[in-house]
Amino acid sequence: MALPRPHRFDVYIAAGGLLGGLLLVGIGLGTRPSSDPITLFDGPWPVLVPLTVLAGCELLRRTAPRTALLTGTAAICADLVTQGNLATILMFTDVVYAAVLYGPLASARRIQWITGLLTVAGTLVPFAVWRVPEALLIGVVVGVVAYGPAATGWIVRNHRDAAEAARLRAEQTALLAEMDRAQAVTAERARMARELHDMVANHLSAIAIHSTAALSIDDPETSREALSVIRENSVDGLAEMRRLIGILRDGSGDHEPAAAPTLDGLTALVDSARANGLDVTLSTDGPTPADVPVPVELAAYRIVQESLTNALKHACPGRVGVSLAQRDGELTVAVSSPYGDRDGPRAPGSGAGLVGMRERAALLGGTFDAGPDGPHWTVRATLPLREGVPE
Repeated sequence: MALPRPHRFDVYIAAGGLLGGLLLVGIGLGTRPSSDPITLFDGPWPVLVPLTVLAGCELLRRTAPRTALLTGTAAICADLVTQGNLATILMFTDVVYAAVLYGPLASARRIQWITGLLTVAGTLVPFAVWRVPEALLIGVVVGVVAYGPAATGWIVRNHRDAAEAARLRAEQTALLAEMDRAQAVTAERARMARELHDMVANHLSAIAIHSTAALSIDDPETSREALSVIRENSVDGLAEMRRLIGILRDGSGDHEPAAAPTLDGLTALVDSARANGLDVTLSTDGPTPADVPVPVELAAYRIVQESLTNALKHACPGRVGVSLAQRDGELTVAVSSPYGDRDGPRAPGSGAGLVGMRERAALLGGTFDAGPDGPHWTVRATLPLREGVPE
């Protein structure tokens, strides 16, 4: 299989090393004199073979670092029996460095160990054989040529890997932050939709039903009563709508937000439902506003409000019962209305009210159920009164 195309920077290194080596050969500058006993091949021409091979290894320093190191090691050994060339030695150190930096992790570790052992052996063995301090220089040369580039490559590789890991962590953190932001926006939109529906739907349903009655019954007194109810609900709906829009628009913090509805407001809510034509009874057993956490209080109020709105739109004539009971650390809210075929005007429904009530109960870790129960339609929600809700 053909090797990958060499990196452009590697081509520059190979060309520069080869031209530099040729220049040193041309001026007759070698690393050892021809009279050195280790020099087996005298003259400038034998030097060109390892020089050319290592220049070719530089082309593979990034794409095939292990192949380049093995070939370069053979070339540097061949250079030892010639007069030598400084460019050949420098290119070999770069090949060792590149093998540690770009090669597999296991190979990089092995190169570290091998070059370290060669440095130690190059220091101790010559000194043990010749017993002269100058023999220690062999270990120094081996360390500079082999272990030094390997150690440098290992340090650079560790810094590179740490930087890459930090970049990946930063990307993951940014992704998680974006996901959290999207979830927060979705949750806030759902909360705003629930609040808007619960605040306005009751008044709009009353307006729709009484306007239908006024149009269908040709009686001035009935029309006047219907228009009076319509005006009252429209004014109340507009006030609540303005209050919600004011909260959404006011980001300065200069104005305090409107107080959340409480269980004390259920009496007024029931009176408003009676004014809209419902026969409503309210019974409580146990809870007092001071005993109920604010989130539970708001959820209970909204569930009762939406249940009365649904009763106004869909219930048959008859009594609507609202009851609250606190037992075993839970607040139970139940609204029961007559169920069956209804005569007279009926307001359209979308089902968003039941979804909103179910979501309110789920956010507090409670339960919600709505459906026919004999001759009645019953909405029942159980909300825990534990601390720390909602989560």
